[in-house]
Amino acid sequence: MTHDDDLLRLENQLCFAVVTAARNVVALYRPILEPLGLTHPQYLVMLVLWEESPRTLNELASELALDPATASPLVKRLETEGLLLRQRSNRDERRLEITLTPAGAALREKALDVPRQVMATVGMSVADVEALRDGLAPFAGRRPGVR
Repeated sequence: MTHDDDLLRLENQLCFAVVTAARNVVALYRPILEPLGLTHPQYLVMLVLWEESPRTLNELASELALDPATASPLVKRLETEGLLLRQRSNRDERRLEITLTPAGAALREKALDVPRQVMATVGMSVADVEALRDGLAPFAGRRPGVR
C-alpha cells in the first residue's frame, strides 16, 4: 500500500475522528443531563443564558453557531418546560428576547456539577479539557484560551 492509499483510510481521517468524538461526547453528557431534564442542545442554550440574560434569539443562535431557525425550537421547548420566557422587545418589536425564569436561573446551581462529572467520567483534569478545547479551536471558529 502506498502513502497516498494510507491518506484515504477511514481511520486516518480528521473528519471521522472529530465526528466520532463529538457523537461520543454528546452521549457521555446524556445520563449526566437527564436528572436536570435537559438534552445536550438545551444545556448549551442554558449555558449561554446563564452567562447573560436576556439575549435576543439572534444573539443566542450566533453564540451557539446555529441559525435562528434551528435555535428557535430549542428555545420554545425550554419555554414549555418553564425555564425561560420569549417576548418581543419593548424597544423594538422585531427583536425576540429570551429571558431566564426563576426556575431557569435556579437550575444553574444543579448544573454546576456537570463539568466535574464529565471530567471524572473521561478521566481528564481541567487542564486536560482546556488543552483539548484549545486544540479544537481552529475547527470551532474560536481562538485558543477564549471562552
